[in-house]
Parts: sequence; C-alpha cells; structure tokens
Amino acid sequence: MTNTSRRAALQGAAALATLGLMPRVLRAQNDAATKPPAPTPKGTKLVMLGTRGGPGVDLGRSETASAVIVDGVPYLLDCGYGTLRALVQSGVGFLNVDTLFFSHLHNDHTADLAALMSHQWTTSKKTPTNIYGPYATASTVAGALQFMRADVEIRVIDEGRTVLPETMFFGHDVTASADPVRVFADDRVIVLAATNTHYPERAVARMQHRSLGYRFETANRTIAFSGDTAYSANVVKLARGADVFVCEVMDHGVYQEQVARAKVEAEAGKTENLPRHISETHSPPADVGRMASEAKVKTVVLNHQLRGATAAGSAAFAISAFIDGVREKFSGEVIVGEDQLVI
Repeated sequence: MTNTSRRAALQGAAALATLGLMPRVLRAQNDAATKPPAPTPKGTKLVMLGTRGGPGVDLGRSETASAVIVDGVPYLLDCGYGTLRALVQSGVGFLNVDTLFFSHLHNDHTADLAALMSHQWTTSKKTPTNIYGPYATASTVAGALQFMRADVEIRVIDEGRTVLPETMFFGHDVTASADPVRVFADDRVIVLAATNTHYPERAVARMQHRSLGYRFETANRTIAFSGDTAYSANVVKLARGADVFVCEVMDHGVYQEQVARAKVEAEAGKTENLPRHISETHSPPADVGRMASEAKVKTVVLNHQLRGATAAGSAAFAISAFIDGVREKFSGEVIVGEDQLVI
C-alpha cells in the first residue's frame, strides 16, 4: 500500500471511529460472515420472463420465455430475445439455469440461446447446461457453439481458460407425438410433451420440424404450456387437470385482419404467406377458453400475446378483450401475463 493509500485508509477509519460507526461496521461484517445461508425456497412457482408474441424488439416486453422454479431450481422454457436480461431482473439469474426446453425453433423463442450459453461460459458456470426440444435442437446448440468459437479461442489464449464450451452445453432432440410422452425427469419434476398445431399438416408433411407443448409435474403443482398453437386436441390432453395452463393468445381483431390479408395474398397466387400462418396457427381468445375448459384447468395465464389496436393508446382495451374472449368458453381464473409476473 502506498503512503497516500495508507493515509486515506487511516483517515477513513478515524472518521468512522469519530462517528461511532467502526464497531457497528465490524459487527456487520462479522455477522455477514457467520450468518447461515438462506434456506432453499420450497414449492413451485412460475416466472413470466417474456410475453411478447412474434419476432420483434419491444421496449416494454421481451420475446417469449418462462421459468418454472421448483424448490429454488429454475427450468427455462423458451429463450427469446431479452431472456438473459429478464433472468437477471427477476432474481432467477442465468448461472442457475441448467435445463432449458424449446417449444419450437422460431427465432422469437431461441434468439437469446447463444447469449445465454456464451455468458454462462464467460462467467465460469460450474455445471453443464442441457437443452431439450424438437428436431434440430441439437444442431441449433451446435450452431450457438460455433458462434462462440472466436471468443473462446481468444479467451483460452489471452485469459488461460481451460474449460471448453463443448464440455458444458448439450443439445437433445426429443421425440413427441399426439399423446403426451415423458421427455425429462429428475428428483424435482417430470416433463411431458406433445405436438401442437403451430405447424399445419401441409407443412408437417414436408419437413421434420415440430412444435411442442409441455407439462411440468412437481410434488405440489402442475403447469402446462400450450406453446404457439391454434386449437389443439393434443394440448387439451397435455393440459388435463393442470393447476396452471399457460396459453398463447391472439387478439380477435388481429385474427380477422390476418384472415383478410391472407385472402388477398392467395388471390395474388401466393398460397403460403405470413398472414395465413398467423391466422391459422395461433389461438384467438375463444379457442384458448375452449382448450382450457375441455382440459378442466384451474387457471389460464395468457402468454405470447399478439395484441390488437388499443383505445387511445391504452393497453387496458386489449387486455379486457383477451379476458372477455377467454371467458366466453372458460369460467375459471384468467391472468394476462406480463413480464416479471410471478404466479
């Protein structure tokens, strides 16, 4: 320590002593050192990390992501743009995420994967991260590893790092069908998956890609996720009797607008088009209510929200339209999800 630094430290100590704060500061430091760690919270909770529907940057909401927290351990479902920041904001943190599930591989559900992996690596995460999802999840993880390659090469040489990302991050393609099947289990949770109707049959017939809903069963709670989907009998089976059903929703006005636009596109000779995809593979509120009612769930949480126009810029108009539409078919509790909402 330099003379100047030593003199400043002594002056600071003298000032604390003059104010009578030194004993209290030392006691606080001792108490912090000897205080036992907080007990691990028990039970199951849902944290909404991103509730925006569709690809795009929204200053008010992140793209789709949710965390199921079981006895303090997070299980992440989807990882759209903004997820990394949302994990930090929620207090869940990104180093605690060991298990991630993808409902499907559209970019509004995967955009923060490389960010999550690379920041876990540079922050020296000690445990592996396993990523599960439909066909091509493993290759998507491999692509994220390739994205990290230059950064890894630099830091291995410049910082002396010895742990390579390939030993930490593992992608797994899961096979799901119309009936719910177990795709993951540990001592805290059982996870089941089933295909939904986010990809129409004409598309499914031409590709291996699939879109999934998930069901998380814990000792005290069951939480089901529709994933992006139109009305789906498979999702009804998957969500049967769930305490919480997290379901995507599309404002009815958006639905009508997209149907009209799809018709114009089709008349111009473009049968496959974005408005057709939006209108045919997402759920207006009444369809959400229908699935929730048929599945006999207790609570619906609206997620991946494709919101319509608002009255005088007020979000309350769209929210009330969601709730009223769901309640046409479902009499239970309806919650409109917002980022950082804990349920």
